Amino acid sequence: MINLSILSSNEWLLALGLNFVLIALAQRLPLLTKNGWIHAGALGTILWGCLGWQGWLAVVFYLFLGSLVTKIGFSYKQSKGIAEGRGGRRGPENVWGSSATGAFLAILYKVSGGVGYDFVLLGFAASFSAKLSDTFGSEIGKRWGRRTFLITSFKRVLAGTDGAISLEGTLASLLGAVLMTGVMTSLAFVSNISEFVVVVIAGFFATIAESVLGATAQNRLKWLTNELVNSLQTSLAGLLAIVIAYLTSS
Repeated sequence: MINLSILSSNEWLLALGLNFVLIALAQRLPLLTKNGWIHAGALGTILWGCLGWQGWLAVVFYLFLGSLVTKIGFSYKQSKGIAEGRGGRRGPENVWGSSATGAFLAILYKVSGGVGYDFVLLGFAASFSAKLSDTFGSEIGKRWGRRTFLITSFKRVLAGTDGAISLEGTLASLLGAVLMTGVMTSLAFVSNISEFVVVVIAGFFATIAESVLGATAQNRLKWLTNELVNSLQTSLAGLLAIVIAYLTSS
């Protein structure tokens, strides 16, 4: 696990300055809207200030991999009316829907001083594992899913339907969870193979649970937006990872 002491005010100033410079340089890339970049800068500052460069780099990798898979087959998905809006660019609501759980856990770790809170870092890792799992499954499934079923009834439905799954999308979800957990391992949020398995399982299970929620409730409850569903999914993944790691730690 990463070993962090309470970061000084200089670290926060460094985080703010670095994110300001990088956002100014990167805002021309077709990844986020203008406001999306501003909020990504705020998120990056929080993560660097709480978890150091590792926390900041974790969300950079997530953003890169998620945007990359969104762009794959984008013209096809656009022709079917199931592509992400704004040309695939994410706005503030997408930034926080994907990352609010991770930001909360990072702040919790910071406030605790990191003492005895390694489980929180696993929750942090699992929240992003779940989100990349969801993005991979959704984007690959919409483009290459041959047969799409509603997860609750296995009734054939159109690709892009809330709660729809396909074999290709499900395998892509698992791949996304493994890739993001690999990133978290390289950044020292995940220390060993058992923790790796816990984070993958938590991320993948939360993605399946999100599909169930989409199939049963999302179309019936107007307040249950995609962003709220994303936050619930990442929160579930983080909680699962923390609980499983705690129960298996003795």
